[in-house]
Amino acid sequence: MSTNPTQISDEYVSDNRSGVGGGISDIYGEDSATLDQLVTPWVTSVASGYTLMRDPRYNKGLAFTDKERDAHYITGLLPPVVLSQDVQEKKVMHNLRQYTVPLQRYMALMDLQERNERLFYKLLIDNVEELLPVVYTPTVGEACQKYGSIYRRPQGLYISLKEKGKILEVLKNWPQRGIQVIVVTDGERILGLGDLGCQGMGIPVGKLSLYTALGGIRPSACLPITIDVGTNNEKLLNDEFYIGLKQKRANGQEYAEFLHEFMCAVKQNYGEKVLVQFEDFANHHAFELLSKYCSSHLVFNDDIQGTASVVLAGLIAAQKVLGKSLADHTFLFLGAGEAGTGIAELIALKISKETGAPIDETRKKIWLVDSKGLIVSSRKESLQHFKQPWAHEHEPVKELLGAVNAIKPTVLIGTSGVGKTFTKEVVEAMATLNEKPLILALSNPTSQAECTAEEAYKWTEGRAIFASGSPFDPVEYNGKTFTPGQANNCYIFPGLGLGLIMSGAIRVRDDMLLAASEALASQVTEENFANGLIYPPFANIRKISANIAASVGAKTYELGLASNLPRPKNLVKMAESCMYSPVYRNFR
Repeated sequence: MSTNPTQISDEYVSDNRSGVGGGISDIYGEDSATLDQLVTPWVTSVASGYTLMRDPRYNKGLAFTDKERDAHYITGLLPPVVLSQDVQEKKVMHNLRQYTVPLQRYMALMDLQERNERLFYKLLIDNVEELLPVVYTPTVGEACQKYGSIYRRPQGLYISLKEKGKILEVLKNWPQRGIQVIVVTDGERILGLGDLGCQGMGIPVGKLSLYTALGGIRPSACLPITIDVGTNNEKLLNDEFYIGLKQKRANGQEYAEFLHEFMCAVKQNYGEKVLVQFEDFANHHAFELLSKYCSSHLVFNDDIQGTASVVLAGLIAAQKVLGKSLADHTFLFLGAGEAGTGIAELIALKISKETGAPIDETRKKIWLVDSKGLIVSSRKESLQHFKQPWAHEHEPVKELLGAVNAIKPTVLIGTSGVGKTFTKEVVEAMATLNEKPLILALSNPTSQAECTAEEAYKWTEGRAIFASGSPFDPVEYNGKTFTPGQANNCYIFPGLGLGLIMSGAIRVRDDMLLAASEALASQVTEENFANGLIYPPFANIRKISANIAASVGAKTYELGLASNLPRPKNLVKMAESCMYSPVYRNFR
């Protein structure tokens, strides 16, 4: 673009983008207008009639006023009643609550998003705690498994091996030009469900819905992409309804060349400052892609970095309850993949910054167990490169229970993707070792959680500080109600993305992730602690995201990686002003 849509003046309010609607890169002034100003519903020409009603960006359904119906040739195409957006929202929520099957709710919400974009986001923002498990984990996992069967209309961009050599042309087929966030997956490791191939598109679509609802990024600035290099899932290869390439996965040089073409095309088409979020890639590819492109692109891996940041925030917050510092703890992980090693590395970095100790020393307080047992130095030669920093001197231990008894951890973290692995014996051992054991069962979806909230509280006699990756209902134990926290990446990535875009960041650094963690931990109140929570309620997520965006933006300016100059005086207000509003606009 010839203009810099995120360039800001000394006073954030003087920016002509800071209207009631918010949203970065407001090309047509649609959101910088106040609510009483009229906007023009541009498509390729001014939309009217059926064209207007069938464009999800502008469709308001029965909320079109009589004046708008006359002006845009839709009188008679709708029933005569005029409903407010609030009444529409009430009606849709009533209908959603009639469904007893979560997947039906998911499909109804996706249909709404395709029909009426603003109503979809208003629904999601106003009912975030109720609808988050529907548009994201755990329901999105089932949606991906059945994506071929429930597929109705295309969402996002599909780039398959058939497009090798012309990925740039495919990117140019996407109708929106001002893309600021791309979430991309190759579908090889969807949640804890394995290789779902092309059907992994549900993950980028869901994540970007949350970028808008929770972080205020404009929907038109978001692009979900699935890279289809085949699948090794035999069930999908034999499924007549499978929507992807029916061939085994490409690997090695062919895979690397295809992804490199993609990354180069993204930068060429959208510029230096487009944020590319890698999502649900297999371990070996995830680490390689992040390492390869972190110095040349604005890239972020939510499974490695987002999970690490949100877990670290919970650990920082928990110290206020425990009266300790992170350096006082011994950490034991079950799972040594992207999430486990990513969290471990960020914890080690945080302890290093707090104590001044070298990171090689702080890593020694963190132990990991993988499928072959405790990661120890005698196994170092056979370990994948990302596990090697965690191979400490110790006798081999095969089982988790043995590792708990040998290492005597104060914090037990599950990132294994295997359900029911925090057994009664393991949790009871943690309770024997610690007055208040900190137990995080982070694997998604709910069926893959290492233990349930009820098990954690029951087996520790109500003494555990517990959080999970997917939501659990409150638990009654011995006359007391325990509210389990959810270490959901949704706390981090929307605010992180907003902060990076707002500041015009050109690279992501670990210090930005630490800033995001500290900002999230600071949002946990004494009342939350009293209820056993180490994360704030999702009901306040937009305020939380604005504070995270401000902290990330401040760190970006401090590191000299921001391109939107000068720095605003009030970054929190700047973040709030940039947020997309789903309130209906009035048309000329």
